[in-house]
Amino acid sequence: MDHNTFLLLIGIAITGGLLILILSKKVSALTALIIVPIAGALLAGFGLETFEYALAGIRNIAPVAAMFIFAILFFGILTDAGMFDPVINFILRLVGNHPERITVGAAVLAMIVHLDGSGAVTFLIAIPAMLPLFEKLDMDKRVLAAVVALGAGTMNLVPWGGPTIRAATALDLDITEVYNPIIIPQLAGLAFVLIVAWYLGKKENKRLGSYGKEEFSVFKKELTEEEKEMRRPKNFIPNVLVTLASIVILITGWIPPALVFMLGFIIVLTLNYPNLKQQKTRIDAHAKACILMGSILLAAGVFTGIMQESGLLNIMASETVKVFPEGSGNYLPTIVALFSMPLSFFFDPDSYYFGFLPVLAGVGSGLGIEEVTMAQASLFGQMTTGFPLSPLTPTTFLLIGLTGIDLGEHQKFTFKYAFLTTIVMTIVALLLGILPMPF
Repeated sequence: MDHNTFLLLIGIAITGGLLILILSKKVSALTALIIVPIAGALLAGFGLETFEYALAGIRNIAPVAAMFIFAILFFGILTDAGMFDPVINFILRLVGNHPERITVGAAVLAMIVHLDGSGAVTFLIAIPAMLPLFEKLDMDKRVLAAVVALGAGTMNLVPWGGPTIRAATALDLDITEVYNPIIIPQLAGLAFVLIVAWYLGKKENKRLGSYGKEEFSVFKKELTEEEKEMRRPKNFIPNVLVTLASIVILITGWIPPALVFMLGFIIVLTLNYPNLKQQKTRIDAHAKACILMGSILLAAGVFTGIMQESGLLNIMASETVKVFPEGSGNYLPTIVALFSMPLSFFFDPDSYYFGFLPVLAGVGSGLGIEEVTMAQASLFGQMTTGFPLSPLTPTTFLLIGLTGIDLGEHQKFTFKYAFLTTIVMTIVALLLGILPMPF
């Protein structure tokens, strides 16, 4: 066995071992991302260089990890301060008892709340706010789960969302390089979700015959005593202005993404909670989420650093490319985009973006396709439109638990609409030249 073949087998063993361990739930993703590549690289004979490779990967990932940690803190403080409350209450006043308005309102609410990139927060805010309307009118709760899932899933492409962060991290790409070109396809996907929401509301209206019934009392989001103490309604406009400014600066790339959220976090924290004790309490409230995701990203740096710096990824990609016929490269991004949503049922975000995507990107590079294109193709469905249906994400069970429906019912009802949303975004990306035409 020659040296290249040996390294190829080691690379396959590392990638395969990572996927198996993460998907089997035998160990945490954090453990697998650190132990498996280090063990594989040592076995391959890289010796102490293994740890230099790992450290190089951590250095590359550090800005992305910082961005994600401070994005969690930034949006967490805004949620605590109640920035979303007036939006929620406005939507509830607007929808009345018209099924079409209610379904569209639920989708819009999910999109707005999902600005923080957290599925759990979105479902915990959007479902309790809209569920009383669905129950009052005897509307199908599967419709509520579907429109909230579609709104949150399509919004999950935001640059501080888990999938985009992971894609950029795994391929060592700049966040804006990955996200900015797919803004228009995402907007097209969001528009399509609103059309689907209106269509489902129209169907419910026809089924119930409820249009034109006497209006009932407007529902309003009820706050706990703890939430009331945290709210800062007088700061609504300043909070909105800081949020809009942060998003604009992030997309334009004037300031590095990590610093955008660092500065934004400091501003909203000081603005809403000037007392040092209050600041500590609010930071502590979001520390668990920060540590969890930050540690996974840094662990991913160990994996990507070893795989890239050692050359294992290049060897795997170059050997895989030989399987593809000449000129087939243009088909690959479209295939990845179309299958990205169903693949959410088989890969959790860590195993796909850290284990599978780098190999796909390497194959694409060998066929003349840029790595960023493969990342963008994946984002049109893999744990974006697919995450609120996947049994591999805990937030899916939170969604169905809050709405009181079975997982099978939810998947059967929502799958086609989520898949169609992915197709719409893929078509727009093809027409705009973001993905290469397959013919």
